[in-house]
Formats: sequence, C-alpha cells, structure tokens
Amino acid sequence: QVQLVESGGGLVQAGGSLRLYCAASGSIFSIGVMGWYRQAPGKQRELVATITSGGSTNYADSVKGRFTISRDNAKNTMYLQMNSLKPEDTAVYYCAAGTLAYPRAYWGQGTQVTVSS
Repeated sequence: QVQLVESGGGLVQAGGSLRLYCAASGSIFSIGVMGWYRQAPGKQRELVATITSGGSTNYADSVKGRFTISRDNAKNTMYLQMNSLKPEDTAVYYCAAGTLAYPRAYWGQGTQVTVSS
C-alpha cells in the first residue's frame, strides 16, 4: 500500500503562483510513476502532469509552459510548481501514484486551488 498526502493549495490571484506537494509513504519502492490530476466542479477529473521514476515528464496542453512537475526521491515527495495561474485552473488537485501499467493505483485526498480573477 502507498499513502499520499497533498498540501500547498490555497487562494491566489490570477497571474500568481502556488506550489503543491505530495508526500508518499508505505510501499514506495513499487511506485513507477506519479502524477497530478485535477477536478473542477461539474467536470471530470483530468490529467495535469505525470513524472516517472526516471524523470520523464508529460503535461496537459493547458498547463504546458506554466506548470512544472518534479520529484525528490530521497524525500519521497512530488511537487507541482504552478505559475501564471488562471481562473480556469481552479479545481481540487489530486496526487496519484502507481506502476507504469497502473499509474493511478493510489490517490491522495486532494487539495483545493482557487484562482480569483
């Protein structure tokens, strides 16, 4: 089992920045890929970005150039640096982890990000 705990969400004005954190614990040796997902009210959960244990990254087109995903394997922590935030980035952001075959086997509880215009 893997436990994931997100933090770092909050309220920010458009154009501002936030950094999200996802701390992993448990059977972390099994994690091959981690990612950030978000869900806005009335919408489906969507991919924001993923990162493999080797450091390969993938981003949704809507956040490319504004968001940066990274991980510190020594600290068992994944980050999402969000710059130039827009009101449409408002959502609950979730951390997920798993193997390459099942990349979303584990989920965190989510952290709210609200961007005001």
